[in-house]
Amino acid sequence: MEKLKAVVPSGLKGILSESNPEDIPSTCSSLLEFFQPLPLFQKVVRELTDPETALCAKNVATALDFKQKGNEYFSSGDYAKALAFYSQALRFAPMEVDKLDEMLATTIYVNRASSLHKMGLLIEALRDCNRAVVLSPCYAKAWYRRGTANASLQNFEDAISDMTVAMNMEVSLGGKNQIKDKLKIILDQRKRTMRESSSTNLHNDKNLGSCSNTVSTDETCQIKLQCVSTPSKGRGMASLSDIAQASLVHSEEPYAVILLKHCRDNYCHFCLSELPADMVPCTSCSISLYCSQHCQAKAGGKPSGSNSNNYSIPKSVPPDLERYIAKTLAIDSGYALVDANADHFFEHGHECGGAHWPAVLPCEIVLAGRALVKSIVDKGHSKGGSETIESLELLNNYAQMTLERKLETHIYSIILAYCLQQSYGLEFSLTGASISQLVILICQIKVNSMAIVQMKSVDAYGPLEQSRSQPSTKGALTSNIEQIRVGQAIYPAGSLFNHSCQPNVHAYFISRTLFIRTTEFVPAGYPLELSYGPQVGQQEFKVRQQLLEDRYSFKCQCGGCSEMNLSDLVINAFRCAKPNCLGTVLDSCMAKHTQQKIDKLKREDISKVAQLLLEQTNRTFQVDPGYCLNCGSYNDLESSHATAKKAEIYIYRLHNAINSMEVATNTLTDALESLYILRSTLHAYNKDMAEAEDNLAAAYCSIGELHPAMDHSKASIKILEKLYSTNHIVIGNELVKLASIQLSLGDSTVMDSINQLDEIFSLYYGSHSARIFPYLESLKREASKLY
Repeated sequence: MEKLKAVVPSGLKGILSESNPEDIPSTCSSLLEFFQPLPLFQKVVRELTDPETALCAKNVATALDFKQKGNEYFSSGDYAKALAFYSQALRFAPMEVDKLDEMLATTIYVNRASSLHKMGLLIEALRDCNRAVVLSPCYAKAWYRRGTANASLQNFEDAISDMTVAMNMEVSLGGKNQIKDKLKIILDQRKRTMRESSSTNLHNDKNLGSCSNTVSTDETCQIKLQCVSTPSKGRGMASLSDIAQASLVHSEEPYAVILLKHCRDNYCHFCLSELPADMVPCTSCSISLYCSQHCQAKAGGKPSGSNSNNYSIPKSVPPDLERYIAKTLAIDSGYALVDANADHFFEHGHECGGAHWPAVLPCEIVLAGRALVKSIVDKGHSKGGSETIESLELLNNYAQMTLERKLETHIYSIILAYCLQQSYGLEFSLTGASISQLVILICQIKVNSMAIVQMKSVDAYGPLEQSRSQPSTKGALTSNIEQIRVGQAIYPAGSLFNHSCQPNVHAYFISRTLFIRTTEFVPAGYPLELSYGPQVGQQEFKVRQQLLEDRYSFKCQCGGCSEMNLSDLVINAFRCAKPNCLGTVLDSCMAKHTQQKIDKLKREDISKVAQLLLEQTNRTFQVDPGYCLNCGSYNDLESSHATAKKAEIYIYRLHNAINSMEVATNTLTDALESLYILRSTLHAYNKDMAEAEDNLAAAYCSIGELHPAMDHSKASIKILEKLYSTNHIVIGNELVKLASIQLSLGDSTVMDSINQLDEIFSLYYGSHSARIFPYLESLKREASKLY
């Protein structure tokens, strides 16, 4: 990309710099004419689209190498590493059943099933056996492994059938004897188990091989919304009637979605959920991974193996076993779950031809390719055109883009058009007019796409049960809620919700489905606004404004930005020089922004920290940096800045020590002393104070000192409640930490934290809270054992 940008003539760059949306067809034509005869451009396109030079194609030699390493680790008893290498081998193993490689994927699945079995992952082991028999229905070892997995799951009837099939498929006398011995053991196990209790045949659950992340909920959107337009914000969504808090107002599947590059090895490329131990690779490339055959098929993976009944069963197999084999293959293939005639777009299908441009180009460019192909498929068109892309009705910020962004977008649009044409066979005319539509689409994605975030509960130092029984041991427990950005998607209706730094709705995701829920009462006709990222309490006013202007090209005029609020007054403020004064002292930048909003004050919020603003709310009142807004006392800002900066160095060192899990005594002591200095320098509600308290809580927890950990955690939450509100989701995330510490100590106040936590999660996630935060249910169960 940099080389291509460097060769563009300055004259053409000048035209691009001054261009507006109506000029894009012309600028695309000019740039295309310049690139087409250029050897460098031809080389770039060839490297991106040539399957012979691609790095993401299937490769037998690589698969065999990973398989051999897996075998070595399995032989040494390191089943976890064996599992990892077998999974890598499957990524590169061809799935087509032909010639010399016909058994490669099958044997790897069987070997991985053995590792999973050894690790106690029985359901996963059974699923791998299912995949093996789908690929090679006459492979005796696959049926044998399936029988052992079913026996361990006490699915004895299936286990007996599996072993009987294996016996009929096996050709060697030694193999038949081994199967016979195992079958006798299973029969004995069944007999013993039947005497103790009735067995449960888990295999009868036909969802065993399907995706477990399908979104289902009894809660439906009953509320009607309307799209409105305002002079300050343009299009937006508003309520037609009064809406109670915690109401689900919108749900939507993505028009197009892409998994981010850093998540490729750990998250499903279709549903975006965490991959299980028995992940399923794409049948045609070595990049995409899925949580199940169901997701693999829905993404566009091609059915592999002999599931189309073109396999031959030995004549020795009796009819009842032949029916069992057919039934097993039909249930466990996973592809039967995707109706080939259904109106479904296979989003990975056009990327899976062996070329590696989908793995190399930026995610938003690949997302644009998916959106373009989907729009063409949906309309039944064979050629691209303006009506194909503009149907999304999304806004763009092309006119506000810098020369660098405009040039980059033009080049990526041209490259994407070539990639789609050459690797997919898309009849997309390579003209300035058609490529200009890609430019607009990419610009639309930049400002309208949503980041898909998955929530994850993480035990930082040990399991909950262990910490309760050994609360004073090193590394007892700190549980955290992590927000992991896993994907990027286009939600046409969801993009109509405008931004507010003090939102009244909350957006969240289950798998790839978007849900939007109110977090407060919304009267009829009032706009429904969510946060595009920045929020009051998270950043100060000037930072929020800059982030939104850089990313979305607008200057925010929401209530949180147009009115002076407590959070913006204190988030980066210094404390008053008078010991007992809670007044806020602003630096020059924040004083300037406060002066601009002096006539728009939230009086009830700021009375304790800025009484002078309330007493003189006229435009002539001067907000001076360094002077307390409560009592007027002067604070030496230069000295305060220097003191705070020096103290924060030791807090930062402690933070790094926590991440490396090596908290030395002197590091903790220095940080604690720095906290006392910060308390005398920064305002009591300064966000740096909350972060310092939180770091000390984590540090004390890491060394098993849970009482001071609890005290610092409470102090951090108290500050955050001032910056946000007591029922904000940020407070909920912090309460997870506090509740886990209280539970480890057996502290009676844990139920107060859990109840507040439950209330917040119900407000933000409604009936989905238990699914998004299963850890909350674990906390409740453990607390109920104590009280």
